[in-house]
Parts: sequence; C-alpha cells; structure tokens
Amino acid sequence: MLFSKEYVAYLGRELTKKLIAGEQIATGDVPGTTARVQQALLEELSVEDRINDEVRVILEQYQDEMNRSGASYQEMFKKVKAELVKKYKAVI
Repeated sequence: MLFSKEYVAYLGRELTKKLIAGEQIATGDVPGTTARVQQALLEELSVEDRINDEVRVILEQYQDEMNRSGASYQEMFKKVKAELVKKYKAVI
C-alpha cells in the first residue's frame, strides 16, 4: 500500500469530519462511523496489494515454463496484473 496505516487513519478522520460538516452524512456515533470509513479506505487502498500477491502466486505456478521459454518475469507480471485488474474491475 502506498500510504501508511496512520495516514489512512488520519484521512478517515478528516473525511468523516468533512462529510458530517457538509451534511453529507448524519450519525450519532462519530467514532464508529470514523472507524468504518477508515476500514473502507484501507480495503480500497489495499486492492492493488492483493492483486500483486495473486499475480505472484500465479507466476510461481508457471515459473518453470517461463524459464524454459525465456519469458521476462516483469513483463509477465504486468500482463497478468492487467488481466486481474480487468477481471476484478479494479481501479489502480
């Protein structure tokens, strides 16, 4: 993930404050709402990490074949990642 968890927590707090101040949301449980916003941000920002992990697992399975054919790990990583991004309809 590009951001530290502390920074994501800060973003969650600030976002919640601005949503409440702008009357975009109404809540009686500000700490609970803040926690849910922070969790949603963490999940969204970690999508790329999860995709990268899945790409590594896939490429590990084809490692011998890639070595035999002389395929570049970096190029295959990019191609497989692009396919998974399409599959999951992720925005990265």
